[in-house]
Amino acid sequence: MTGVRKTRRTRWFDVAALGRDIRAAALDATVALVITLALFVWFYQRVASGSSPTIQVMPFLADADEYRMYWLCQAFGWSALLWAWITVMLGLIRSSRRPAWLPVATVRIEKWHRTTSLTTIALMFGHAFWFFAETVRYNEDGLGWGGRLWSAFVEAFVPGGYASGTGRIAILIGLLAFYLSIPLGLAFYTRRSIGGRVWRVLHGSIIVVYVLSVWHTLLYGTNLWYDGWFRTTVWLLQLPVAALLLVRLLAPAYRPGSSRLDLIGRVVGRSAAAATIVVLLAVAISGRDGGRTPGVEGAGLNVTQAMVWIGFAVFLVTVAAAVYRAWRLAPAPGSGREEAGIPARP
Repeated sequence: MTGVRKTRRTRWFDVAALGRDIRAAALDATVALVITLALFVWFYQRVASGSSPTIQVMPFLADADEYRMYWLCQAFGWSALLWAWITVMLGLIRSSRRPAWLPVATVRIEKWHRTTSLTTIALMFGHAFWFFAETVRYNEDGLGWGGRLWSAFVEAFVPGGYASGTGRIAILIGLLAFYLSIPLGLAFYTRRSIGGRVWRVLHGSIIVVYVLSVWHTLLYGTNLWYDGWFRTTVWLLQLPVAALLLVRLLAPAYRPGSSRLDLIGRVVGRSAAAATIVVLLAVAISGRDGGRTPGVEGAGLNVTQAMVWIGFAVFLVTVAAAVYRAWRLAPAPGSGREEAGIPARP
C-alpha cells in the first residue's frame, strides 16, 4: 500500500525532478547570495556615510549597525527582483519560437529558467524573512516575545497585515507576488498529471507575479523612492521584458489555438504588450515615472487594499476559467499529444 501511495504521489508531483533542479540550482543560488552580500555591504556603507536615499525617506534608520537586518532585507529584495527579471527573460525566450541564430540549446535555456525560478522564490522568502526579523528586533510596541513574534509575522507574512503608510499597499502587493510564485513556479513539476495545456496556462500567468514585484519595488523601494536616473533605469529594464513578451505572443514555441476566443486573446495580449512598450518609452522620455521629488509633498495613495483584492480575485477567476477551458480542450490520454503540446509550424 505504501508503495502504491508513493507511486501516486510521485506521479502527481515530480519530486525527483524538483530534487534534481534544486541540486542544479546550487551554483545559481550561490551566485545570488554573493550578489546579495555585496548589495548588503553597499547599502550598509551608504547608510554609514549618510549618502543613502533610505535615510532621506526614513531618517530614524541612520544607524547602520542597529538596522543591519533591514539592510539584509533590502539586499534580498533587490537580488530577488534581479533574479525575477532573469528568469522571466529566460522563460520568454524558451516559450518563443527559437531563432536560428540563438547559440544556446532550448533545453539548456529551460534548465536555467527552472533553476533561476527556484532561486527567485528563495530570495523572495529571504526578503520577507529579514523584514520579519527586523520587526521582531525593533519591537516598536514593547511586546513580550509571543506578542512580538505574532505581530511581526502578521506584518511580514500576512497579506494586508501591514496597516500603515505606503506599506499598506506595497507589502500587500509584494506578498501576493510571493505567494503566487510558489504554486505557479512549481506547477512545472505537476505537468504530467495536469497536462501540457493546463500547465502552460498556469505557467504563462506567472508574468503577473513579475509585474506585482516590480510594482512593489517602485512603490516601496526607498533606494528609488525619489525620481532620478536609478528609478528611470528600473523602468527601462522592463522594455526587453515587454519586447520579448510581444515576440512570444507573435511567435510562440507551441502552435496556439485557432478558436475565436484564442484569436481574440492573442489580439488583446499583443495589443497590451505593444501598449506597454509605448508607455515604458513615454515614462523614460518624459521623466514622469511616479517618483517623489525631495522637499515636495507627495500625492496620497490612489490605490486601496480593496482595489488590490478585487484585482487579485479577478485574476484568480480568469486563470481558473482558462485552466478549465484548457482541461476541456486537452487531447485524450494515450493520443501521444497531451504531455508536451504541439510544436508550432516553422
